[in-house]
Amino acid sequence: MILGPWRPFLPHGTLLRARDLADARYAEPLTVADLARAAGLSRGHFSERFRLAFGVTPHAYLLTRRLERAAALLRTTDWTVADVCCRVGLTSVGSFTGSFARMYGRTPTAYRAAFPPASDQARVPACVLRFHGRPQHRTFREDAARPSP
Repeated sequence: MILGPWRPFLPHGTLLRARDLADARYAEPLTVADLARAAGLSRGHFSERFRLAFGVTPHAYLLTRRLERAAALLRTTDWTVADVCCRVGLTSVGSFTGSFARMYGRTPTAYRAAFPPASDQARVPACVLRFHGRPQHRTFREDAARPSP
């Protein structure tokens, strides 16, 4: 089958395997070479085929996954920006902040400030709420000191 510029390149199973690896293990120190190895292709050939199949380079795809996860963590946790950066597999807070600002239009700190605090989203089991919602000091007579037998 000859592929011309008018026909999209359909992803092969090996490319899907590499994409799934990026989706599942984005927090690990993955590189394009690791993804190419998972696809069983050379790095250059893999990068070209990945770009044709998915419309972005493997590096851009992996960075996008990491930044999407970082945005979710910034919305739902109180972790520091540096901690979020490390937990999504990035090593430079400065590069993370710049990439995040390019993608979301604001810095990670400003992005977090636009959402309610993570503590507002904390889910506490109903049994814990009932236990701590009970009065601490009862007013019933049974609480009075009982005579010793």
